[in-house]
Order: sequence, then C-alpha cells, then structure tokens
Amino acid sequence: MSTLPESLAGKTVAVLGGTGPQGRGLARRFAAAGVPVVIGSRSADRAEEAAATLAGAVGGTVTGADNAGAAAAGDIVVVAVPWDGHGELLATLTAELDGKVVVDCVNPLGFDKQGAYALPVEEGSAAQQAQAILTGSTVVGAFHNVSAVKLEDPEVESVDTDVLVLGDVREATDLVQDLAGTIPGVRGVYGGRLRNAHQVEALTANLISVNRRYKAHAGIRVTDI
Repeated sequence: MSTLPESLAGKTVAVLGGTGPQGRGLARRFAAAGVPVVIGSRSADRAEEAAATLAGAVGGTVTGADNAGAAAAGDIVVVAVPWDGHGELLATLTAELDGKVVVDCVNPLGFDKQGAYALPVEEGSAAQQAQAILTGSTVVGAFHNVSAVKLEDPEVESVDTDVLVLGDVREATDLVQDLAGTIPGVRGVYGGRLRNAHQVEALTANLISVNRRYKAHAGIRVTDI
C-alpha cells in the first residue's frame, strides 16, 4: 500500500453500481491503495455483502450502502451503473451529489450479432448527460476503457493502461488523475473537455472488438507524454 497523494487525504470514494464488474473492480483497487471506499447498490444488503467480501480480500476501510447512502457518504462519487437507468438514477441523487466531484465511467453501448457499438446520446455522452442532470456537481469522465476483468483479478498486480480523464474544471480533473494513479500500472491522462467524452466512451466498443479477436483484455496507452 503506497502513500496516497495529498489531494486524496481524508477523502472517501463511493462507487455507485459497486456490485457490478466495473464497480467491484474499481472499488477493489481503490481499497487496496488505502482509499476508504463505500460500495453502493440498489440493494443495501448486496452492497454490505460485497463490502465485507472486499474488505476481507484486500483490507482497508470498505462499507456498503444503497446508492443514495453511498452518494451521501462519498467525497468523490464514481458512477459505474448500467447505461440503462443511468439518467433515472442520477436524477434521484441530485441532493446527495451536490457540490461533489462525480466520476462517470458509463459507456452507452448496444450489442448485436456484429458485436458492440456506440449508442447515440441526446446530450452527447453519458458524462454530459450526468452534468446536465447534476447541475450542482462537477462531473468528470474517466475509467471508461479499463478492463473490469483485470481490475478484479487479484493475480494482476499491475493494470497496464492509461485512463483518459475529461472535464471542464482543472482541479477536478487533476484530482481524478491522482485517483487513477492509485491503481498500480495506471496513469491518469487529461483527455479534454467534457464535450469530448463521447469518443472515449465509444472507444470501448472498439476495445471489445479487439478483445474478442485477440482473446485479450486490452487497454490504451498514450505515447510521448
């Protein structure tokens, strides 16, 4: 367990959808790094069960609550829920998320016989939809292209990928880059304003195609920085 960056000192990270693969994987890595984590789920019982399992596996401070309770408890709140219901859930949490940094890692994807493809989003992207709903929060897009399989696998000591971090407030994107950097092997890289989140979310469809063809869990690396 390495020393946390000063920006994360005293901060708790809540993961909404923390019982799904991506949420579980991120919660595992943050907890292993020494970040206090609250796992959120539609069911408080499921969240508490997942938290107890995770705490037993990696140690650290891990608790569980329903999504509203987790949103209220987190200083930084990661949204890792399915795209179906994303906007509906966030609309119920505007009070709990007011004034907080909200990290949206949701990918609006569809699947058919040809594989994964990006879905059109009226606001432009899931992250922009979140910001349109959460007018009192600072939304940052991040963790879209990270393999849940690698995050969850205790045998994977280092997750070999960069995380593109998108947002309109420099202090918030810097904070989320620091959070990304708590995961061994991961580097947070500023990827532009929130309006550029669509292509980062959509890129996950390409990575799914890569993974199917090459039987891999591909990530991305940005060169020359």
